[in-house]
Amino acid sequence: MENFKNGKSSLNQIELSLLGDVENKKILHLQCHFGQDTLSLARLGADVTGVDFSEEAIAVAKSLAEEMQLNARFICCDVYETLAHLDEKFDIIYTSYGVLGWLPDLNKWAEIVSKLLKPGGKIVLVEFHPMVWMFDNEVKNIVYSYFNVETIIEEETGTYADKNAALTTKTITWNHPISEVLQAMLANGLTLNSFEEFDYSPYNCLGEMEEFEPKKFRSKQLKHKIPLVYAVVATRS
Repeated sequence: MENFKNGKSSLNQIELSLLGDVENKKILHLQCHFGQDTLSLARLGADVTGVDFSEEAIAVAKSLAEEMQLNARFICCDVYETLAHLDEKFDIIYTSYGVLGWLPDLNKWAEIVSKLLKPGGKIVLVEFHPMVWMFDNEVKNIVYSYFNVETIIEEETGTYADKNAALTTKTITWNHPISEVLQAMLANGLTLNSFEEFDYSPYNCLGEMEEFEPKKFRSKQLKHKIPLVYAVVATRS
């Protein structure tokens, strides 16, 4: 956090290359959590709005924006309720890393994205690959289907920020294959511009990972054998 407050961007090279020049662009950051990426976009000159359903996360985001005197606004709501809170259009909608798995209905999500984009506006999605969610927490054994055929209910100890935290949480998620993601976009008037897969994660957030290059992590067991992240850019007609 201190590095961020001292001016370091939380956005990684994958995101920055896909977003392009954001100066003076109107950007909506969906599922922004406590807003570090949102505020990084504000630092780059964007007119940015962050949305998240967590009251605590939004409170932290607003506090950070005020402390660092950055021009960003934050809205607390379920992503599916975004249209009830925003009556405007955006140049870019951005969302990344661990966002889609919380959403049971991707068609509804893509419909909201399409309605909030200006004609010619783009959605930038950078997400963990659905192959990752097939494995157990140690990324050793396949436990779940690649396809969205079941609701995944798990109990986990710790948090993604602190794996040793003395917390046990019940989570409910869905694994969305890439075909489902792309089809939802296409069915809602979005045109696919680019699709990429990466054999590394910019974050050490999975079980048993190793940093093989600065800020590039892979599973110790699987190395470069499976994709860990994918990225999609699509434009509204």
